[in-house]
Amino acid sequence: MKFTLQKTAENSKARAGEIITDHGTILTPIFMPVGTAGTVKAVHQHELRDDVKAQIILGNTYHLYLRPGMDIIHRAGGLHKFNGWEKPILTDSGGFQVFSLSGNRKLKEEGAHFRSHIDGSRHLFTPENVVDIQRTIGSDIMMALDECPPGTADRTYASKSLDLTLRWLKRGWDHFNATTPLYGHSQAFFPIVQGVTYEDLRRKSARFVADLGAEGNAIGGLAVGEPAEVMYDMIEIVNEELPADKPRYLMGVGTPANILEAIDRGVDMMDCVMPTRNARNGMLFTANGIMNMRNKKWADDFSPIQEDGPSYVDRVYSKAYLRHLFMAQEILAMQIASIHNLAFYLWLVGEARRHILEGDFKQWKTEMVERVTRRL
Repeated sequence: MKFTLQKTAENSKARAGEIITDHGTILTPIFMPVGTAGTVKAVHQHELRDDVKAQIILGNTYHLYLRPGMDIIHRAGGLHKFNGWEKPILTDSGGFQVFSLSGNRKLKEEGAHFRSHIDGSRHLFTPENVVDIQRTIGSDIMMALDECPPGTADRTYASKSLDLTLRWLKRGWDHFNATTPLYGHSQAFFPIVQGVTYEDLRRKSARFVADLGAEGNAIGGLAVGEPAEVMYDMIEIVNEELPADKPRYLMGVGTPANILEAIDRGVDMMDCVMPTRNARNGMLFTANGIMNMRNKKWADDFSPIQEDGPSYVDRVYSKAYLRHLFMAQEILAMQIASIHNLAFYLWLVGEARRHILEGDFKQWKTEMVERVTRRL
């Protein structure tokens, strides 16, 4: 993997760059649709490519490990061949999913013991075997196993958790460097910065991560209950420590406004289930604000979902028709809304990139944050 920093915005830390992988080029800043179980919910691969304009999608180690299992994915030739997605894929290590199981997992020095949410069977994730699992999946970018403590964790817990995460990181990094890809394409390994909302812990973690010299770095453990302004402060603190010549990936964030603020603070890559999850519940994000498609005000609005929308669905289907589909509980409603929201997110980061390159990002971003947070 190769990252080139092309330009930093004026009066901002926003960056435009390019990531080259064996499965294609990614122009940053970029939003990555979440395909947890090998699929972005309600969206065909050709729609992701042609309408959403996705450049990279996510898979999840925890879910793919449990179902369909590594034997099936290995026999398929990796996730790219299994799901038919020819562009880059990033996989989360499964740490967040394991730690969200709460009563069904136990952390030890060797790794995370957990029970499957599917059948209750017992499993163990170690820093080493999650590298092996992601080798089998064949993702272009794999993540380190970490603990993601809650945003409200006290300092004692946060410090102890971080020390465990850093010990796991060293083991995972060593194992990554001792193993090779399985399918003939290169794979990158991203460490994850943790530390909850404690500045010294975040800096300690970021410096440890930076010293590894990995091809890219991630910021985890945010957007988990802390106020938005605190999240933004943590992003700034971490990015002061992470190297400028490596891509920075903010995990699990967030709303359109969150994404713009993160870009402003030097983040290059983002992902979140919000555009698809909210779409399935009738919430649409647009360049002019947020629409609840179940609202009666759209019942006789025959204008396109978005006149100058980034996807064909915005121009073909009216607001009235989409509302009708939601009220009738038609599956097509979720598909149209999901494509729209994802296409909007990709349009938004594409516009951010354009304004960084053109030199007026800061002014554009301030205006867009006000627009995208309106309720229509």
